[in-house]
Amino acid sequence: MERTNKLSQKILITIIILFISRMGIFIPIPGINHQEINASLEKNGIINFLNIFSGGGFATIGIFSLGIIPYINSSIITQLLLKVIPQLENLQKDEGEIGKQKIIRITRYFTIIWALIQSLSISLWIKPYTFNWNPSFLIDFIITLTTGSAIIMWFAEIITEYGIGNGPSLLIFQNIISNIPKSLTNHTINYKNKYNIIVSLSILVMCIITLMINILIQESKRKISIISAKQLGELTNLNSQNYIPLKLSQGGVMPIVFASAAIALPKYIIFNTNNKQFNQVINFILSNSISYLALYSIMITTFSYFYSSIILNPEDIAENLQKMGASIPNIRPGIETIDYLKKIISKLTFIGSIFLFIIAQFPFIIFSITKINILQGLGTTSLLILVGVAIDTAKQIQTYIISKQYDNMIE
Repeated sequence: MERTNKLSQKILITIIILFISRMGIFIPIPGINHQEINASLEKNGIINFLNIFSGGGFATIGIFSLGIIPYINSSIITQLLLKVIPQLENLQKDEGEIGKQKIIRITRYFTIIWALIQSLSISLWIKPYTFNWNPSFLIDFIITLTTGSAIIMWFAEIITEYGIGNGPSLLIFQNIISNIPKSLTNHTINYKNKYNIIVSLSILVMCIITLMINILIQESKRKISIISAKQLGELTNLNSQNYIPLKLSQGGVMPIVFASAAIALPKYIIFNTNNKQFNQVINFILSNSISYLALYSIMITTFSYFYSSIILNPEDIAENLQKMGASIPNIRPGIETIDYLKKIISKLTFIGSIFLFIIAQFPFIIFSITKINILQGLGTTSLLILVGVAIDTAKQIQTYIISKQYDNMIE
């Protein structure tokens, strides 16, 4: 009963925080012409892209407009620095919980800095849409957005520690879900026409296929069997059930996120520059379907390998195996184990990037067949996030339920 109450409390805390964070998006910052900003969003690829993950925050310019984006970016920067700066890497490995708290503190500092930079950029972007743009308005605007971002970061940490699921992921999940009704209302289908019924069924089937591939990407793992020194000494029961799980896509959705942002960046540069030669080259690459797909696939593959190198380090895995007195069957400890793991991770990353590229093209496939861009507003990036967060949260709830059942059995 106590564990059930605890689970209910965690769910309630999560729902309350998600509700407050959502309401904060609709508290507008005064002094801005919001109607003109909404009209300009259609022309700005990057702002429109970020608007999906902020739950419409860039359209309303509310106090929580930045959302969790600065915290996510800061976490990525911190992870990069952990690989580049040996002192930070040692802090993570050797100082245990104290080192972890120091790294969290560094991430918070980066979040504030990133929020200040992003707030300044947005203030320059909305300058034509303000009623009275002056230094006083600029300072108030930057402080408001930065403070809102810090509050959202605090909300995310509360959900992670006292709620259910991962805080930042659930906040992004909520923002994406909130955009689905708006995306659906933009499309009307006449069901009196048989052709439209066939088209609708085809879209439904392709959506189901998309979700199935998403789940396949999220859940697929390669199990690398390991054997302890004790088992080798006894020469019995060598078919060990112990293994190292290596995910098919280590970076999850992040390679598509960065590839999509990188594709949107040239469009934003074209919109803000008058260099005709540069604009012609960019337009030729992006308008040509073959060159566009080739560039997009290269970006997804590159970012997949990049994220894989951040998340998984074969040398650390091999070192931990030696410390535990374990090894991979038929593979010698040390350099041979490192080389073996590198090959496996490289193959998995390449296959995972192919799956990500295929899933990223589903909206374009549906549009080319049906001429309906119902998934392009939502995006496969969003679908990947929705599926991943839903699976992780469900697993965490299931863990609490199984723990309760286990406690009842002991009693």
